[in-house]
Amino acid sequence: MGPVAQAAATPLACSRLDGIMRRPACLLVCFALAATAASLQVPVCAQAAAHEARAAHAYQAAMHAGPPALRAFLDQFPKGADLHIHLSGAVYAESFIREAGEDGLCVDPAALSFAQPPCAPPLVPAAQLSGNLTPAAQLLYDRLIDAFSMRGFVAISGFSGHDQFFSTFNRFGGLGNRHTGEWVDEVASRAAAENEQYVELMETPAFAHAARLAQENPLGQDSSREEFARYRQKLFALGLREEIPADRELVRAAEAQRRQIERCGSPQAVPACRVEVRYIYQVLRGFPPGQVFAQTLLGFETIQASMDSASKEAHEPGFVGLNFVQPEDGFISMRDYTLQMKMLDYLHSVYPRVHISLHAGELAPGLVPPEGLRFHIRQAVELGHAERIGHGVDVMNEQDAPGLLREMAQKHVMVEINLSSNEGILGVKGADHPFPLYRAAHVPVALSTDDEGVSRIDITHEYLRAALDYRLGYQDLKQLARTGLEHSFLAGASLWAAPDSFTIPAAACKAQPLGQDRPTVACKSFLDGSEKAAAQWELERRFREFEARF
Repeated sequence: MGPVAQAAATPLACSRLDGIMRRPACLLVCFALAATAASLQVPVCAQAAAHEARAAHAYQAAMHAGPPALRAFLDQFPKGADLHIHLSGAVYAESFIREAGEDGLCVDPAALSFAQPPCAPPLVPAAQLSGNLTPAAQLLYDRLIDAFSMRGFVAISGFSGHDQFFSTFNRFGGLGNRHTGEWVDEVASRAAAENEQYVELMETPAFAHAARLAQENPLGQDSSREEFARYRQKLFALGLREEIPADRELVRAAEAQRRQIERCGSPQAVPACRVEVRYIYQVLRGFPPGQVFAQTLLGFETIQASMDSASKEAHEPGFVGLNFVQPEDGFISMRDYTLQMKMLDYLHSVYPRVHISLHAGELAPGLVPPEGLRFHIRQAVELGHAERIGHGVDVMNEQDAPGLLREMAQKHVMVEINLSSNEGILGVKGADHPFPLYRAAHVPVALSTDDEGVSRIDITHEYLRAALDYRLGYQDLKQLARTGLEHSFLAGASLWAAPDSFTIPAAACKAQPLGQDRPTVACKSFLDGSEKAAAQWELERRFREFEARF
């Protein structure tokens, strides 16, 4: 054994490794391997730590060189997961325009939106916006992209970034479910290109039947848990569950179409096949109480059915959690916020296994009255049973903000940070954003894109922005990536022994380098029984592969 291997084989030598090489996870592996180090051909721990140290040095050099160099470094940095991404908002405008042409839709040049045929003037066939464009068609094409996104947007009096952002969804509506699999493929392909391995896509399945039942049988705004229970049984008696098969088929069909496009399972399979996709059931909160309850109930039932099937059929794609969407500052969203959290409180008691992530605190001073900023995140955590908070921008305006941060840290409630979206919609960025305050309070945080197509960004852009705006170190970025997978709604136990502590692995996987190609028998058995742990092991493998380049 050479001198370096001998050094890596002893606990004393491991404890003397400088800087990044003295990290607890590395020490753990060193101590575990010390007894058998004489048989090792390669000092695994010391080598991995050296690679990590060189990667950290390369990161600092790229940071010093400027944003283009840092972008190049971060491009293939393993990013783990994107847990806050709306499917329709993730698709770029160019894709919508192409698909509208394929479907024979029209374009309304005045409204800058799609319309149904016939395309009699002033409507323009969308198919004309492809190939060699005339100057007029090129102008309309460019205007559509601007209308479908934040590209080139400049706020004017009476029309803010908030207004532009949310107006895009109505403009590119009209495309049917025929393209859902194509949209999933676009998201997965972009994720694969940036070394991201897992996404949870928010999507709104059909709920017309549930909505009709609610409209015919209204629910009062002062309902109690007892009334919620009676209303739930009434909706069941009227056939609310009849919509569940269609909702589940939506994601089955989308996944089948996506995997066909990507040629998964064949020798021609593309990298996007390796991106795991799960779905979050979107509930529209800007409607009357009965409709919100009915759609939420349908969501809980659909997710539970998906979870029950997934336990029998390994890796069946499906819904893994629920979220409320639409502008949080909307009239009904504000008026009924507490009522909607009470609905979730009741339904959580009936369906405790269903995961909940909630848009909360996507607000800023001036957007709503001051009192509207003081309770949304707390109620989402305490009444809505949110395991994750989307945005959480107004947290420091909450009643007893320090106490709320402590509670979120103690409960390990993660915040999905959307830096570009928060600037575009709310005008909140840099030192005004609570991102560093969450980190200082030990609240788990991870980066996400929200609507990368509307914002004209990707996940690498968000890592770049976080690194530059908040002067993050290399280990900070690894913490963000690990936190994302730690708080995913994948089934099974975590790879890590303690929540949000990425130093000591679960007992079954302790005595070996994390992410290695051939885990021990006990570790492999553990990974085979946990989708989450398996994904986390893969992230560690990607870190090892990425850092070995330096």
